Amino acid sequence: QLQASGGGLVQPGGSLRLSCAASRFAMDYYRIGWFRQAPGKDREGVSCINSLDGSADYADSVKGRFTISRDNAKNTVYLQMNDLKREDSAVYYCYAFKGGAWYWGQGTQVTVSS
Repeated sequence: QLQASGGGLVQPGGSLRLSCAASRFAMDYYRIGWFRQAPGKDREGVSCINSLDGSADYADSVKGRFTISRDNAKNTVYLQMNDLKREDSAVYYCYAFKGGAWYWGQGTQVTVSS
């Protein structure tokens, strides 16, 4: 029901835009966000955007570099990632949350390497 895409290989300092598209439900009623997990590390919450006011939250590690946005007409949430660092390399998962229910996408790999 959630399809994440946009990952890839990028050099340090580069940019990527991840997309999270939903089918079968309208994303604008859900909080949508991204987690990431690198090998041997705990899962980390990266960013989320709320349904009511569109406010966004970011992990300290990505503040000022990542921007989350939503396009309700396309039923898609984006994560614009700029000035990528090697430590941003991970599998990124998008999720939708409402009323205690979680829905997850399949993950997209981001690799930051020269």
